[in-house]
Formats: sequence, C-alpha cells, structure tokens
Amino acid sequence: MTDRTEPFTTERPSDRTELFTIGQLSDRTGLSVRTIRFWSDSGLLPPTRRSAGGHRLYGAEAAARLDLVRTLRELGLGLDTVQRVLAGQATVTDVARTHADALDAEIRVLRLRRAVLRSIAQRGSTTEEIRLMHEMARLSAQERQRLIDDFVDRAFEGIDPGATGAHIAQAMRRLPAELPDEPAPEQVDAWMELTGLVADEGFRQRVRQMAVAGAEAGGEPRQPYDSGPILEHAGGAVEAGVAPDGAEGRAVLERIIAPDTPAEERVRLAEEIETFTDRRVERYWQLMGILNGCAPFPSAAAAFEWFAAALRAHS
Repeated sequence: MTDRTEPFTTERPSDRTELFTIGQLSDRTGLSVRTIRFWSDSGLLPPTRRSAGGHRLYGAEAAARLDLVRTLRELGLGLDTVQRVLAGQATVTDVARTHADALDAEIRVLRLRRAVLRSIAQRGSTTEEIRLMHEMARLSAQERQRLIDDFVDRAFEGIDPGATGAHIAQAMRRLPAELPDEPAPEQVDAWMELTGLVADEGFRQRVRQMAVAGAEAGGEPRQPYDSGPILEHAGGAVEAGVAPDGAEGRAVLERIIAPDTPAEERVRLAEEIETFTDRRVERYWQLMGILNGCAPFPSAAAAFEWFAAALRAHS
C-alpha cells in the first residue's frame, strides 16, 4: 500500500488532531508525491508520526510548511539554505537579501554574455575574437581592473610617481567599476580591442618609451606651438592628401610656424612630436573613453604625424 492510499490506522475516532498522508498532502498542495517524499527524506518536512504500517503521517501545519519550501525553492534557494530558514538559523529577510544580491550579479553576467553573443553575431568574429570576448564576459570588474593595472605598472615601472606628468599613469587605469548591465556593442568591442592592446608587448614598450621620455624631460613635452593650428592646417592637409614634403606642404607648414623658425628648432620639434605621438596610444584613450561612457573625440595623431614630417622635410 502506498503513502497516497494508506488509511489512518493509528488514529482512534476520538482523536481531534487531523493527520495526513503524503498522498493527501499532494492533493492539498498540488505538489507531487515524489517531491514531498524527497523533501521529507531531506529533513525539510519531518513526519508527525507513523502509522502502524510505518507510513508517514503529517500534521495540519505541514501544508503551510510545504508552501514555504516550494516558494523558497522556486526563488532558487538550495536545500541547505531552506533547512536553515525552517530551523530558525536564518531569517527569510536575510536569505532573500543575500539571494537577491547573488541574482543581481548573475543577471549582470548574463546580460554581458548576451551582449557578447550579439557582438559576435554582428561582427562575424574570428575564433580569436570570440575567445577574447568570452574571456571578457568571464572576468569580474576587479579582474578587468587588474589586467589594466598590471599593464600600467609594467609600463611605468621605476618612474617616480610624484614626477610631473605621472598622473598619466593613473588616468590610464581609469576603468568603470562595472560595465553597464547591458553594454552597447561598441563597449563590448572596445574592451576586446583594449584587451588586445595591453597584451601586446610592443605597445607596452611604446607606452614606456613615452613615459620615460616625459620623465627625463622633467614632465610634459614642451610645446612652444599652438596645437589648434596643427589640427586645423595639418589636419586639413591630411584630409586633402597634401604631401608634407612638397611646395604645397611648405605653405601649409608656414601657416603653423613662423617661416624663419631655425632648422635645429624644427628638428627638435619634430623629434618631440614623434616621441609623444602614437596612433595606438591615442586609440587606447579613445577606447577608455568608450568604456567610461565619454563623448568620442576625433583622432589627432595623423595631423601631428604630418606636422612632424613637414618639419623634417623643410628644415
């Protein structure tokens, strides 16, 4: 005879306490006999007593207890946690708060993974790109920050943090505490590209070269020129396809610096600009801006490269 059909053989007609078999509890709660038996075996629903045949019988409060267990389980709580709540070792409020925090973290990860998958679908990504994006989705905010910190620490190793211009190192570390819950495709792509940059030893060496040069110069590179005309005129020459070493290039150069600027000063300026101008470093700042939600800024590296080339050509 099963728990569902067993009669109350241990109860006398005069007993006022109503007891239920597992089958009757199943009818009252809508839970399956198998589930109730499993929870009972796990200690979540101890029987009130047993029948003469050894079958479990439960008091009237068992139905309410089962409803609570079902609710907690549907919210995702494990059996051990449910047992602690039922035993009074933890309050539902505390458990709910902890579980809600855990779900928030899980939801953030799932949203990030969704954004990664959408980016892969839109980009037609290579195997390596897919691997990088998958790694990005797995990293916590602290792990992402550590990746950037390790890169900056190596690039600025041995440079006095109190030196003029050393604040650049701190700016290079500035990642958002968390990527947005639903990062835009460009933010996913930005992190993937940034990860590739900081993993490139050649890029790290280039950043270190710039950092060391800045420190040896006593701080920021000297700029006895206005960057505005460079961006305007040299940038315009780049867009127009004007060669820096021709007559037209000379005319553009003389809109930026005085025609009588000595040759040695032109060479010094060219060297300085070449030291502190790098398209990949500029791209690093653009990517950090995207990740931090900043407004995009146009590239200026090409204009400064043209200016340096024109200085050398007409010195």
